[in-house]
Amino acid sequence: MDGEQAVIRAATWNVWWIFGDDWHRRERGIVATLEDWHPDVVGLQEAWALGDRTQADALGEELGMYSAFVEPGIPVPPDPVENPDYYGVRMGLGLLSRWPISMVEAHPMPSEGRDLVALLATLDHPLGPLHVVVGATSWEPDKLEEHSAQLARLGEIVSGPLSNGPLPVLLLADLNADFAMPAMARLRETLLDTWGEANDYTADPRTYGDTNRFSSPEAKRQYNRRIDHVMARPGDPEHPVVVAGSWIVRDEVDGLPPSDHYLVVTDLTV
Repeated sequence: MDGEQAVIRAATWNVWWIFGDDWHRRERGIVATLEDWHPDVVGLQEAWALGDRTQADALGEELGMYSAFVEPGIPVPPDPVENPDYYGVRMGLGLLSRWPISMVEAHPMPSEGRDLVALLATLDHPLGPLHVVVGATSWEPDKLEEHSAQLARLGEIVSGPLSNGPLPVLLLADLNADFAMPAMARLRETLLDTWGEANDYTADPRTYGDTNRFSSPEAKRQYNRRIDHVMARPGDPEHPVVVAGSWIVRDEVDGLPPSDHYLVVTDLTV
């Protein structure tokens, strides 16, 4: 297929587990938003799981997409249980794909006192294997060292030589930081910040903040910042990452934000 070009629409979304008073209504909003934007691949953070059923499964069935899920994720579900809906519901990372998912691995992440993994998957794209990493990092002010170690670990996973090939390697993640943080700046030495590549200083960069009623100002390090990221690296030097566009989707559905974070969407020409 040499010489062929295609567009991969990649997205990331922290879908806020089953938090809030009306998560079933929010879930319908998540489906409607994804239907509107038609991403080819979506990384999900704070996705729910109950028994053998996961949010990735449910969304994949609604959208006609392949799905994968790994756990555990963060934050840890509330203990003691604050809401009867929370009983038995777990937290993890999800992946949705237009193309079959041929491999899924859970990679341990640095995390003290709680378990955390990143999701690494290979998708059967028509032009070759498409490698995707989905991740989420610690957000607490007293875990800055752990957060930096997690960013470094994600950079190592994305940079692994087994992911090399003609297609870009994608990181779809809630990194709980913007590029003012030194550890984030180091990550950008390896990976292209696709939203930053496509937008200038006049664009509103915030994916979590005061334009969303569900975002919490108590998360002072994250509030009114761009903390959700679609990043990419070339699979090989002959195939650079080309960003055709990148957007932050702030639409409400029936008067309700679908999550406390906004969806980030990027088109990559390959």
